[in-house]
Amino acid sequence: MDSNGFGESQRLVDLVQPLRPSKPLCPPSNTNNNPKAESETNPIAKPSDRTRPKRAAVLICLFEDENGHLRVILTKRASTLSTNSGDVSLSGGKTEEGDANDIETALREAKEEIGLDPSLVDVVTVLEPIVTKIGMAVVPVLGILADIRQFNPTPNAAEVEAIFDAPLDMFLKDENRREEEREWMGNKYLLHFFDNEAENGKYVIWGLTAGILIAAASLVYQRPPDFQIA
Repeated sequence: MDSNGFGESQRLVDLVQPLRPSKPLCPPSNTNNNPKAESETNPIAKPSDRTRPKRAAVLICLFEDENGHLRVILTKRASTLSTNSGDVSLSGGKTEEGDANDIETALREAKEEIGLDPSLVDVVTVLEPIVTKIGMAVVPVLGILADIRQFNPTPNAAEVEAIFDAPLDMFLKDENRREEEREWMGNKYLLHFFDNEAENGKYVIWGLTAGILIAAASLVYQRPPDFQIA
C-alpha cells in the first residue's frame, strides 16, 4: 500500500452517511419459500440456483489517506490465473454455496485474496449488479476502512500479484484516461482505461473494474464524470 493512514476518519464516515439505505442491507429472508419473490424484494439475498444467473460480488473498500484524500484498494491478478490474468481488479469472486448474501461473498473474497479482516470493513451500501458479457451478475459492495493502519495486506500468491491503492476521484477526471470504442452484438460502447502510478508500480485500470469505480465515485461525490461514459 502506498498511503499511510492517520487514524479513524470522521470526514469519511460523514461523506458516505447519505449513501446508507434507510432499511438494513441484510433483511431476514422471506419465509414463504418463494425464491423468486425473495430475489425481487431483497436484491442482495441469495436466490436459489433455479432462479439466479451466475453471480459474483466485489468489494469497493475506501479509506482516507493522511492528506484527506479518498482512496480505493485494488489488486493486480496473478499471471497464473486462467481468466483475466495480470489485470487490475477489486477483491471479489463468485458466490459460493455457504454465502448468505452478496456482502458476505465480497468480504469473504477480500479476506481470502488480500487478508482484509471483514470486521474492519463498515459496509455502507450495495450498488446495482452489472451483468457481464458471459452473463455473470457482478454486485459491487461499497465499504469503508476507518483506520487503514489496522489493515496488514497479505496477498494470496495464487490469486494476487500485487496490492495497491488509487485515488477515488481519479475515476471522475479526464486526466490519465483514454478510451476505445468497442462493439458487442451490434451495440457500440466505450471502454475506459485509467493509468495509475503507485509506489510499487504502474497499473492500468480498465474494463469492468473501471466501470464500477466510475459509478462508485459518481455516487460518493454526487456528480457525473468529466467525460462521456457510453
